[in-house]
Amino acid sequence: MEDVTVDSGPMAPRRGRPPVSDRQRQRQRLEISRHAVRLFAAHGVAATSGEQIARAAGVSERTLWRYFPTKESCVEPLLTQSVAAFRTVLHAWPPGVDLTEHLRAAYRPAPDASADGDAEAVLTVIRLTHDEPALRAVYLVLRERAEDAFVEVLAGRAGGEADPLDIRMRAATMSAVLKVATDDLARAVAGEGVTPEALRRHREQLADALSLVSRGL
Repeated sequence: MEDVTVDSGPMAPRRGRPPVSDRQRQRQRLEISRHAVRLFAAHGVAATSGEQIARAAGVSERTLWRYFPTKESCVEPLLTQSVAAFRTVLHAWPPGVDLTEHLRAAYRPAPDASADGDAEAVLTVIRLTHDEPALRAVYLVLRERAEDAFVEVLAGRAGGEADPLDIRMRAATMSAVLKVATDDLARAVAGEGVTPEALRRHREQLADALSLVSRGL
């Protein structure tokens, strides 16, 4: 019996919206975060609704709640930028270069901050965490998670003979120093914006404070 090939014709068009890539999802979450911080700063957290955040960001409430479990958690992408900026610089720490000198040359409180203004937004939300307990909780959880990345870098620099407890204590100290220095920067630039001089002082303070953390690695 002869085989018969049946032509099913062209494939039916895909219905609905095309799938969102991880990169697009991250960009959209960050954009929502920017609008949330702007609204929180203008009206306060209690007076800002998820509906208002979604409308400002140009997304549906369904999309907002798919990305964030609470309206307060909308600040996470911007706060993550602060931690990620330091983690990126730490991972790029060149062998044979003192950490303090590397920080003075390379660190900024947000990646590509000069291009998109996220440094201002990051520092704004950090200021908000002082008066908004729910935002503070998000901030502290992110800081705690960052310690694992700091442990990884410091352990790699110290070599296989390093004491794990010593490394974790150094990483915890590094995280605390970064938090205190960034909080201080956020307060210092309130109302006047992030100036080159303010950034220089911030880097100097951070580098000086972390000189003991990296000693002996």
